Amino acid sequence: MQGWALAINHQPRAGANCLGSKLSLWSARPVKRAIFSPIQVNAMTERPVPQKGILNIAPYVPGRSSAPGKKAAENIKLSANESPLGASPKAIEAVRAAAEKLEIYPEGSSRELRQALGEVHGIDPERIVVGAGSDEVLHLLAQTYIGDGDEAVMSQYGFMVYPIVTQAAGGTPVIAPETDYRADVDALLAAVTEKTRIVFLANPNNPTGTYLSADELDRLHAGLPSNVLLVIDSAYAEYVTAADYGVGISLVERADNVVMVRTFSKMGLAAARVGWLYGPEHLVDAVNRIRGPFNVSVLGQVAATAAVRDLAFTKALRAHNGQWRDWLTAKIASNRLRVLPSQGNFILVLFPETPGQTASDANAALLERGLVVREMGGYGISNGLRISIGSEDAMRAVADCLQTFMDEQ
Repeated sequence: MQGWALAINHQPRAGANCLGSKLSLWSARPVKRAIFSPIQVNAMTERPVPQKGILNIAPYVPGRSSAPGKKAAENIKLSANESPLGASPKAIEAVRAAAEKLEIYPEGSSRELRQALGEVHGIDPERIVVGAGSDEVLHLLAQTYIGDGDEAVMSQYGFMVYPIVTQAAGGTPVIAPETDYRADVDALLAAVTEKTRIVFLANPNNPTGTYLSADELDRLHAGLPSNVLLVIDSAYAEYVTAADYGVGISLVERADNVVMVRTFSKMGLAAARVGWLYGPEHLVDAVNRIRGPFNVSVLGQVAATAAVRDLAFTKALRAHNGQWRDWLTAKIASNRLRVLPSQGNFILVLFPETPGQTASDANAALLERGLVVREMGGYGISNGLRISIGSEDAMRAVADCLQTFMDEQ
């Protein structure tokens, strides 16, 4: 089985994709390696010219945050997988206290946060690197291990940031096809070549919500060459309820070529921008050499430190999410609508291609009620809508809207 390459298309196409843009970000197609159309730059240009390949990167555009024509109070945002319970009260209090000392630089290595993470997760704080969101951590990993001519392997419906950080570092994204919206271990391994430097895996995956078990994760790692880095992106780990799930910590501690990436964004601190990695000592040393010394703000550090220790809030968050994720899945699932089984704080709903019943039609009906969800065209899932788990009222409103929408067709 060959890997799929990433095809970048900067030509507008009819209909907006899930990112609220008419720019086609990418599509997976069965060719061996990515082919990019070069940007033509006049050799005699009198302005600064970006490095080769930068202008071929389709920028990440977040999902919409409001419905057209609706006032702020009329919108229910379910498009960004944010915490349905807000932030930890302890994190909020910590931010308020720290706001009195905004003139002071943050501690350069996020030492107190690393210590708190070590205590809660039972890991070595010296093997943790903290970044301004997991996005920065992913960028740092790509900059450290990918260069011109190198490749990074990722699954077909994996997180959109993986191709961006790969190309920004001069590498080529290679897409491994999924099986029924789920990462395929054999396909990922088949896409690895002598040029591969990183394999990115979101587990659970965004936007599908599907996951690989701990045993499957071990099999993936066992099939990789020792010089290929396996990046396990466990951004949604706090929401997982599956008994056979493995977050990646034990694999990191057994191997020299595995790193686990986490975030606080899904735990109520999206505005604070705090992410982290846990990896082998040699990787931490390399990444820290290019990490900015004050890359995480004081407010981010204190909020995350308080949040990670607020185990009661994390438990409540998981319980609320599990209850309403399962409830919404059962309510929406029918012969005409398929809901993928999710381990995240969202669900992916697949709609028919029948005119009047499409994902685009359903999205319009939801927006009319001020229910803002995420279209999936940019991921190549044009028949899908990703719906974040929110409050009880929000979930009941979504279920009622979609039931009415399908009944009227």
